[in-house]
Amino acid sequence: MAIGQASATQDRPNILWISHEDLSPIYGCYGDSLARTPAIDELAKRSIRFDQAFSNAPICAPARSTLITGMYATSLGSQHLRSETPVPESLKILPEVLREAGYYTSNNVKTDYNFSHEGRWDESSNTAHWRNRPDDKPFFSVFNIMITHEGPTNALRKTDTESLKEFTDPDQVMLPPYLPDSPKMRQIWAHMYDLLAVFDQRVASLLGDLEEDGLLEETIVFVFSDHGHGLPGHKRWLNNAGLQIPFILHVPEKYKHFVDHIPGTTTDLKVGFVDFAPTVLNLAGATVPEMMEGKSFLGEGATEKEYVFGYRDRADDCYEVSRSVYDGRYLYVRHFMPQLPYYQNALIFNKGGSYEEINRLRALGQLPDATQRMFLPKETELLFDLENDPLEQKNLATREEHASRVRKLADELDEWMIRHRDTGLLSEGIMMGQAKGRSVYEVARAYSRESYQQLLEAARWVGKVSDPNHLIPYFESGEPAQRYWALIALDAYVGNIESTMPHLKKLMKDAVPAVATKAAEIMVKRGTDPEAYEILEKMLRLPDEVQVLQAAISVRQLGKKAAPLLPVIQDEIFPQYAGTIWGRYKSWSYPMFIGMALDQAQINCNVAIDTHR
Repeated sequence: MAIGQASATQDRPNILWISHEDLSPIYGCYGDSLARTPAIDELAKRSIRFDQAFSNAPICAPARSTLITGMYATSLGSQHLRSETPVPESLKILPEVLREAGYYTSNNVKTDYNFSHEGRWDESSNTAHWRNRPDDKPFFSVFNIMITHEGPTNALRKTDTESLKEFTDPDQVMLPPYLPDSPKMRQIWAHMYDLLAVFDQRVASLLGDLEEDGLLEETIVFVFSDHGHGLPGHKRWLNNAGLQIPFILHVPEKYKHFVDHIPGTTTDLKVGFVDFAPTVLNLAGATVPEMMEGKSFLGEGATEKEYVFGYRDRADDCYEVSRSVYDGRYLYVRHFMPQLPYYQNALIFNKGGSYEEINRLRALGQLPDATQRMFLPKETELLFDLENDPLEQKNLATREEHASRVRKLADELDEWMIRHRDTGLLSEGIMMGQAKGRSVYEVARAYSRESYQQLLEAARWVGKVSDPNHLIPYFESGEPAQRYWALIALDAYVGNIESTMPHLKKLMKDAVPAVATKAAEIMVKRGTDPEAYEILEKMLRLPDEVQVLQAAISVRQLGKKAAPLLPVIQDEIFPQYAGTIWGRYKSWSYPMFIGMALDQAQINCNVAIDTHR
């Protein structure tokens, strides 16, 4: 289509997504006085600002998987960062359904879905643009702007902001209580605002392209972030700071009937990423696939949801299983691995920028209490009143006056996990081991509702054990995931576990690698059986990279006790995963995280490693 010409016959809206990385709601139109976002703020004046919009995951790949599929990543098994999840052959993601409905689809350029995007877009490249479409087609175009990612935020490169004439004064920033108030941290926080200003320039450019093409009044525009700030306490943290996003929706006059249920220019309508794909399909007049789990919040049949659910699983080589539910005021979080702090002893938390600054101040004993808590085991359950405690500093979960609310939200979360067959209850190693020749989605749905209730029952023992002998029935279960969760519960138990040693020795020889690995890890940490090292070495030698990653994570968590494994790691295991990524690793997926875990294991044993910072 020639520039400056809009189709006179087009009766369906074009749809443009302008997304960016790693920023919480700090646009000027959200009331932030430090923000310099004139293009976004001007757009917001004639658009709708969503004040209750959320990513379903506080890190990119599972968030983007949810966004593009309209399915919870935990349903697909795509919730672990940079994985290669087998998905159902019948799965059609948003651009595929739109293509069938007659739309031209373009993506510029990030995918990061945790499964292959090949063949799913008309064009997905760094030159993809709606201008490449045939004349008679409406378009769905995505532009993923990466300048606000945690990398640039923490790197403080002047070249990233050379297009700016004005810069944020570090003395004017207000840091949250969980970040130390130091000159370096203020500089990083201020730089984050400067990168936002660069993003705003990109928004202005894309809106200018629409206007130049005569398409501004033919196009519904979404402007949003993929999750919270790329800083400690936000990205990777399953809390409101990690999940809440800015979201501006521009609907031209021609299509105002799609939003006639939303009065004014701001709304408290709760929306999550799982709802974006079905919403776009509704706007396009396309049929929403039955498999999609989100609900349209615009157009005919728009749904107002009662709850928004969140999840945090493996990020890099830091394994987690945490879930959340939000009702519009209260956020309930359950940690299924509370013994693991958010700020683990791992390479991802030992890199530069804000992490380096926190580590420096920690060594000097100068961290505030709220930051020090990041290094401690987590509470199993949390409840935050975001109306009165927006910075999430007061956990109300154990207060008697909130007991009924905790039970209500916990029950809602349980039901959601069971209904959608949350694959986090299987563990990454088990679900991928069972997915040979079929999708993880199909693996989970082969379980009955009752079976999933039993898995959840086992997982809920973590952090609640008063006598480790209570776990023995689960150790002897015929279901691998129940045996696995009993081991996680044992790992979290701080008392004497001598009575469970016979079961631990047996589980070290379990046929399921994830179970054997965890049993051997616990034995090294709390027992005396030298065969545990042989088991871990065997797991590190497996051909399945997913199982090797689980073993590498366990080895990293041994601290100095990993020393007997160093010769085989250095001479045989690590070389298999070495390459050029970051000058050290073979690929961006499992080999990178295996390498990172093994590098940190060596560092823990006082071996000097030239790692990427």
